[in-house]
Amino acid sequence: MISETVRVPSGDVALTGDLVVPDRPRGVILFAHGSGSSRLSHRNRAVAAGLRRAGLGTLLLDLLTEDEEREDAATGRHRFDVVLLARRLVDAVDWLAGRPGVTGLPVGLFGASTGAAAALIAAGQRPERVFAVVSRGGRPDLAGDALPTVHAPVLLVVGGADDAVLGLNREAAQRLTAHHRIHVVSGATHLFPEPGALAEVAEAAADWFRDHLGGGTDDTGGSPGPTAAQAVRHAGK
Repeated sequence: MISETVRVPSGDVALTGDLVVPDRPRGVILFAHGSGSSRLSHRNRAVAAGLRRAGLGTLLLDLLTEDEEREDAATGRHRFDVVLLARRLVDAVDWLAGRPGVTGLPVGLFGASTGAAAALIAAGQRPERVFAVVSRGGRPDLAGDALPTVHAPVLLVVGGADDAVLGLNREAAQRLTAHHRIHVVSGATHLFPEPGALAEVAEAAADWFRDHLGGGTDDTGGSPGPTAAQAVRHAGK
């Protein structure tokens, strides 16, 4: 098993990330956090734990440097710069291609809020490496003209009580030409704080990645272990 803090080069900066890869991984999922968040987001970390229970590696990455985060906290300048965030995601996808322990593994992208738009743009730019995308409470509409360029299957997970974002997701889905589906978590609001809501997100994401990254059956010869939803519930205790 790999578990380490890494530095991912992107242009003239280096981005800090937490890379965790279980034995015999099915693929690796790169997380794109949303506006005002970071790799330390407890929601993304809970989902990442669930995905690792499903046999997937995870890379939670700070898409902004410490200086940029301080500036963004004061001005909000960077959080909606999806072009910048997407460029850094592409650099991370390329970095994973040469990283020992994950070289050659299929990559999935998991984006939240504005990070979902960045993930979709990056998927369109790396169709040979990105095999699936999941958005959690995302703003895929911000990907704009990049939406028809996405070839990877896309799952849009939205809270049923998050009316405005649900509408934006439905509009964005109409522009997607790739296989896609909207998964509505009944009664959930934007950050999925309701009991069981985040666990449902993790389960839906794990199923989507298993289906579209390959390796959908347990080939370890052992028992399948806890589900992604069970892992999230345990992490929340």
